[in-house]
Amino acid sequence: MKYLIWFFVAVSAGSIMWGYLSNEIFSEKLIGGGVVLLFFVVFPLFSYHRWKGKKIEDYMITKENIDKMRNQNK
Repeated sequence: MKYLIWFFVAVSAGSIMWGYLSNEIFSEKLIGGGVVLLFFVVFPLFSYHRWKGKKIEDYMITKENIDKMRNQNK
C-alpha cells in the first residue's frame, strides 16, 4: 500500500510539473489531472492506510475521554 501511494504521488507530481513546464495544448489538463489524482486518489488512500486498525472512539471528545484526561493530569 505504501509503494502504491508513493507511485500515485510521483505520477501526480510529474503530471503537474509537466503541465507547468510544457507549452502543449493540453498542459492545463495535465495540471488538473494531477491535482484530481492527488485529492481523489492519494489522500483517501493515505488516510485509509494511516487509520487502518485504529479505533475512532479513542480520538473523539466524549465525557469518558475528558474524565480520563483530567485523571491523568492529577
